[in-house]
Amino acid sequence: MRAKLSYLVTAAVLVFYFVLVGSRGVMLIESGTLVTVTFGVAVLILPVIGLWFLWKNTQFVRRANALAAELDAEGGLPVDELKRTPGGRIDRDSADAVFAKRKAETEAAPDDWRSWFRLAVAYHDARDTPRARKAMQRAIALHDGRPVQQH
Repeated sequence: MRAKLSYLVTAAVLVFYFVLVGSRGVMLIESGTLVTVTFGVAVLILPVIGLWFLWKNTQFVRRANALAAELDAEGGLPVDELKRTPGGRIDRDSADAVFAKRKAETEAAPDDWRSWFRLAVAYHDARDTPRARKAMQRAIALHDGRPVQQH
C-alpha cells in the first residue's frame, strides 16, 4: 500500500509540474515573436514526453500487478526464500542461488509467462532492474498472447 501511495503522490507532483511547464510554454507562444514561439513549442514538448512516459509506466505497473494477482490466486507467487543480512538487506549469494533456479525454470518453459514473472522477481531481488523490467515485459506479452521479440 505504501508503494502505491508513493507512486500516486509522485505522479500527481509530475502532472502538476507538467501543467506548470505547459502553461509557461503557452505563455511564450502567446507572446507572438519568432523566438518566444520557438521556445514555447520546445517547452511544450517536454510535458508531452513526460506524460507519455508516465502513462506507459503506469500501464506497465498495472499489468504487472494484474499478473501478480493472477499468480497469487493460482498459488504460484514465488516464495521469499532469500537470506538477509542483520540489516535486512538481501544476501547476494542467496539472491544468486534463487536467480539460478528461476533462470533454469524459465529455460525449461520459455513460453510460460509465470516462469518469466518469477524470473523478473529474481532479477529485481538481485538488483538488476533493467533485466527485471525486460523479463516482466516478456511475461506480460506472453500472458496477453502477443508475439515476443527474441534477443
